[in-house]
Amino acid sequence: MTKSPLIAVKADTRHQFRSFDVVMAAFVAILLLSNVIGAAKVSSLGGWEFGAGILFFPLGYVIGDVLTEVYGYARARRCIWVGFSALLFMAFMSWVVVSLPPAPGWTGQAAYESVFGQVPRIVFASIVAFWAGEFVNSYVLARMKIWTQGKHLWSRTIGSTIFGQGVDSLIFYPLAFWGVWDTSQVMTVLVTNWLLKVSWEVVLTPVTYLVVNKLKQHEGVDLFDEGTDFTPFKTQA
Repeated sequence: MTKSPLIAVKADTRHQFRSFDVVMAAFVAILLLSNVIGAAKVSSLGGWEFGAGILFFPLGYVIGDVLTEVYGYARARRCIWVGFSALLFMAFMSWVVVSLPPAPGWTGQAAYESVFGQVPRIVFASIVAFWAGEFVNSYVLARMKIWTQGKHLWSRTIGSTIFGQGVDSLIFYPLAFWGVWDTSQVMTVLVTNWLLKVSWEVVLTPVTYLVVNKLKQHEGVDLFDEGTDFTPFKTQA
């Protein structure tokens, strides 16, 4: 069975996308679950300790790249704002629920606080870093797609991750831990985690190719962000 040829169009072209809502839902779901389930546990394999969320959080990078590559910067921008709002609500809900006094006889308050009672400074740093990093990632990928004329997808996914996760790490670790950890420790963890995230993107490149190609064939178009307004302060595609 031969593949249907893709139609190259500008990102502002009106087109009825069939799977955009599903991809956006997956993006937000992985974002929230990675912050709730994975972030609270430190694991150890072969003597190497790591946050358990690192195993699944990189899937969010793949979906973030897919959103911009397949659906364009403007639609990715909408997803980033939805994810940002969801993180804010999650942080607010966690604070309210943890702060409520436990019922007499209920012994789970300490365990509940250990999972959901995150330090406000860390929560703030995480949300700000996510917002800035995702927008840089999306912008770089969209620009590189034009420069490369839609070729060499690997260069866009890896290149955008280098810059996007660089901004994320440069914001998160100083905001969250400066003055709490030694300066050298902050910088070491910053660089180490940035390298780990970029490495994950490299490893997941075949998965990104597979998902992008499947979705492009499904949607029937290949979007280029020519003439796109790249301001992050809009929610309309």
